[in-house]
Order: sequence, then C-alpha cells, then structure tokens
Amino acid sequence: MAVGGPAGERRFLDPAVLARLGTLELKARTIVEGFISGLHRSPFKGFSVEFAEYRQYMPGDDLATIDWKVYARSDRHYIKKFEEETNLGCHIMLDVSASMAYGSPGMTKLEYGSCLAASLAYLMNRQRDAVGLTAFDDGIVTMLPASARPGHLRGVLVTLDRLTIGKQTNVSKPLQQLAESLSKRGMVVLISDLLDDPERVIRGLKHFQFRGTDVIVFQVLHVDELSFPFNRATRFEDLETDRQVTAVPAIVRDHYLEAMQGLIERYRRELGAVGIDYHLVDTSQPLELSLLAYLSTRSRDY
Repeated sequence: MAVGGPAGERRFLDPAVLARLGTLELKARTIVEGFISGLHRSPFKGFSVEFAEYRQYMPGDDLATIDWKVYARSDRHYIKKFEEETNLGCHIMLDVSASMAYGSPGMTKLEYGSCLAASLAYLMNRQRDAVGLTAFDDGIVTMLPASARPGHLRGVLVTLDRLTIGKQTNVSKPLQQLAESLSKRGMVVLISDLLDDPERVIRGLKHFQFRGTDVIVFQVLHVDELSFPFNRATRFEDLETDRQVTAVPAIVRDHYLEAMQGLIERYRRELGAVGIDYHLVDTSQPLELSLLAYLSTRSRDY
C-alpha cells in the first residue's frame, strides 16, 4: 500500500537516506512533511492535513455540519470536528532493550524505532493530539506524560535523540506500569522487536484494553532476522545475555525461520483476536507504511 508522490519526496522516507540526515527532529519533519505531501496526491485524501480538523460523516450526524468545500475537493463527506473530538491522548512506547541494537551501521532497530516514534509524535502534534513517550527495557527508563502544550513535541524529540541501548527485555512489566498510570481513554503505540515471551507480552497489552485504551503494535525486525541470510559457519551472540553459539546456517536455517514465523503469526493471530492492531515492520521498509497504518487505526477508532 504505497502513497503517491514524486520520487524526490518519497526518497526521504527510505531508511538508508534517513540515516544520513541530521537530528531526529529534522528526520521527523522531513518524513512527515513528505508523507503528507504524498497523501495530497494519493487516493487517501481523508488522511491529509485536513485529518486534524475533520472526520468522515457517519449516519446520525447533522447534515448541516458537512463541509461541502471539502466534499467538492475529495468527493467524500466530512464534518468539522468539535474541539473535544479533535484532541486525543496518544502514548508511544519504545523498546530500548539490548536486542534493539542489532542492525546495519546507521540504522539499527533502535534507530529505526526512534525515527518511527519521532515521526508519529510529529504527526500526532500536527493533529493537535497530546503526545506522551515511554522508553523501556526490563522496566521504564524514561517517561514523558502526554501533552499538547507548546514546546512539548521538542522535548519528546530531544528525549528520543538521547536514548541509549538498555538492558534485557521485559515488555510485560512496563506495559502494566503504563496501563495503571493512564487515567483517560486514548491510544498506545508500542514499538518493539517483541523478542520476549509472547504470552507475557500479549497479557501485558490486554491491560490497556481492560481500561478502554486502543493499542497499535509495530514489531520492528531487521531483514536478517526475517530471512537468515548467513551462509558460512557463524558465531551468534545474544545481545541481552552475551551468550554465544556457533552454528552452521544450512543446518539451523529451517528451524530458525519456522520458529520466527511462528512467533510472528502468534502475535498477529492473538493480538488481532482481541482487537489490537499488529504490524510487522522490517528496518528496510519506508516509514510511510507505518504512518499510514497508524492513521488508518486512528481514523477508524476515533
């Protein structure tokens, strides 16, 4: 599902190009502005910058609230949002555990996840939504409460820029801690490689649903983790435990790929069964796909 737009704009969504840009703030601005520009030229006009001020007409809405100028441009019925409809509390959770350090120079899983988190925060801010950030490994490393105050977005982006790799993963613990701290209904976006016990992760995510919070999950993996492209005898190291093992890829490849696919399918199946949006992302994919997935969830649920 690609978003239209000139190649010159779309190339800024390529992770290889993003890695060469400066600060995370510059990357986020470049990504989102290019993304929105592409949306203006795409069939997804309902997700344009007007998304911040309008929502689609639904049966029962007052016909007098339809904006006919927007209808003339998009051939779709939209109504002006009331202020209380516009503002949503969105909380981004980013995994900074040691396994997120894997990846190519300039674009590890953590760097890709940070770039995605920054882009989502920038996009949420454009929509006048309150944005919060929680970074975690086996516990919460840093937390910024959701806010739409002027200057808050910059605080989120600076915090993301300064994050460093942490310790072992324990996704379920910080999920439960955050769920217990949220007082209002909103949305939580989890960005993680999810290389943890899936039963505990899924149970942790369900805590948000018990509290009426919508959840979207981005499982961020490197293409190596998905394809296992190694050919020669290789020494593999667990980045979280420092345990090392030497293996012949031809012997273990099928077993590894079967196990990885099983993990992915379990997340997709069990999260989907309880209404949690799950998206698999590899670090070679343009970020536009994830931004579009977020907007799709946002527009459907709100």
